[in-house]
Amino acid sequence: MPRRAAECSCGQLGLVPEGEPLRVSICHCLACQRRSGSAFAVQARFPAQAVAIRGRSHQYVRTGDEGGSCRFHFCPECGTTVYFVPDSIPDVVSVPVGVFADPGFPPPQVSVYEVRRHAWVGLPGDIGHID
Repeated sequence: MPRRAAECSCGQLGLVPEGEPLRVSICHCLACQRRSGSAFAVQARFPAQAVAIRGRSHQYVRTGDEGGSCRFHFCPECGTTVYFVPDSIPDVVSVPVGVFADPGFPPPQVSVYEVRRHAWVGLPGDIGHID
C-alpha cells in the first residue's frame, strides 16, 4: 500500500492517510473555485479513522450550494487548506489533492457541479459526471 503525506506550504500542518482514497473527485462549484484559486478543485476522500493529522489548524465552516456545510481546516501560519470534513459524512476526511504534491496521485473518478464547469476545462473520457 502506498504511503502518502500531505502538508501545507510551510509544513506546519500535515496528514498521512492509510490506504487508497475512497474517491477522488473534481468539483466545479463556485465555492471550490474560490477556495482553490483555480477553475475547479480536486479532492480525495479517506476514512477518518485512517488519517493521522499533525500540527495546528484553524477552521471555517462553509455552507455549500445545496445547503450542506463543511469544516475546512487550514494552517494558521500559511493559510493552506489541508483537509475538510463534510458535516453530512463526518466519518470521511477530504483532502485537496494538491497538498500531496504527488503527480502520481490516482486520477479523479467523478466530476461534480458540472453546470459551473468552465467551457475550456477538458475532462478524462472515462470520468463519471454529476450535475
